[in-house]
Amino acid sequence: MPEKNTWTIEELVALTDKVQNGTVEFRGKPFEFQFCELSEKEEPKLKALPDNATETEKNDWYAQIGNDRILAMITKANAKSPDTASLTPENWAELPITLRFSITSEILSLREDVAGNFSSG
Repeated sequence: MPEKNTWTIEELVALTDKVQNGTVEFRGKPFEFQFCELSEKEEPKLKALPDNATETEKNDWYAQIGNDRILAMITKANAKSPDTASLTPENWAELPITLRFSITSEILSLREDVAGNFSSG
């Protein structure tokens, strides 16, 4: 039986300190960016969502959490590697939304690759 390739705690902890690079294709050209995984204490905090929130308010709240998380990941990487920074909180807000969606999806899919190593099999 082949040996499973599993994560060690040290490798997982190291991911929160490593600047990772991503590339997305946007209108026929590649765009490169950097980010870092966050530890729990680095996760952005938002006020709790009221129990009686409307669907629109819930959707806005979750969108804000996602946006804040991606920005925190980008900002953390930029602090560690400022010479290769392409995204900032200032220019993030000015990017076409379709590019922002692609970057967010790429970061989240890379995070899912990590999570896939935890699946039972």
